[in-house]
Amino acid sequence: MQVRSSAPTRLDLGGGTLDIWPLYLFHPGAQTVNVAISLRAACTVSATADGTIRVHSEDTGHILTADTWADLDTDGENRLLAHIVRFFEADGTQITTRAASPLGAGIAGSSALTIAVCAALSRWRGADYSSEQLLTLAMNLEARTLGIPTGVQDYRPALYGGVSAVELGPLGVSRVPIDTETAELERRLVLVYSGDSRSSGLNNWDITQRHIAGDAALAAAFGRIRSISADIRDALTRADWTALATHVNHEWEVRQTLAPGVSTPTIDALMSRARGAGAQAGKVCGAGGGGCIFFLIDPARRAQVCQALTDGGAQLLDCHIDTDGLMVESDHP
Repeated sequence: MQVRSSAPTRLDLGGGTLDIWPLYLFHPGAQTVNVAISLRAACTVSATADGTIRVHSEDTGHILTADTWADLDTDGENRLLAHIVRFFEADGTQITTRAASPLGAGIAGSSALTIAVCAALSRWRGADYSSEQLLTLAMNLEARTLGIPTGVQDYRPALYGGVSAVELGPLGVSRVPIDTETAELERRLVLVYSGDSRSSGLNNWDITQRHIAGDAALAAAFGRIRSISADIRDALTRADWTALATHVNHEWEVRQTLAPGVSTPTIDALMSRARGAGAQAGKVCGAGGGGCIFFLIDPARRAQVCQALTDGGAQLLDCHIDTDGLMVESDHP
């Protein structure tokens, strides 16, 4: 048997970092707003001829091998995949992964990959997990790998796709689809990779600790982000693209006050180039410090904005909205 799976990455339009427990409990009405995009993480699982385990990341070239799942190295380059394979006790498997997003892009590539691998191995092992169980498993295994809490929003676009809000409160976390003009939103999105990889884990953990320790300025900034996220959701619901651009710009302005290094000289230069060519809004994806930037544009200015960004050294990325979410298929010999 062979199992194939894939899951989309996402753009976070507003509310990111608030999705880390317990930060959202300090801000009643907290929510994130995100869009699943078609840069997918994929996984293939098949049997090895000799009963050993072989884990191959096609993107990095890293290969991890072991005689049994208990022998897998959980400290090396493929430690996330090792933790997942160990959980499923997946002896005798060849696991191959690949990702369409650049490394450290800030578009939840690792979360999409974790969802895809967990789903493939669940099918392989015959485990009948519900969607929410699969989501919880992926989130907890990634936190185990990082050694710090992870946010809750990134697994939901990977699992369900589409445009959605993730509402965060004392009763738990819930995903609410946003009914918007998806095709029109897609026409207004441009996504680029800045060329600088970043890692959100330590950045977000520092912010989390400061907030819990009582940093009043940080708490006030998150309060503003909470309110802006509600405005972003409202603008999407009304398909008010001018208002959406205004609120995304505001979110980015406030986000830069959360920690030093959220923006970089490279990011600043690309923002300036895009705005000079007619972009209406721009925001770094994820925690910042590098990775991807998305822009909201007038569709009539797409060529000019894209040219300005590529002239500035950015890599244009596919940015189609993905409405499929997780996909899993298997065949029997």
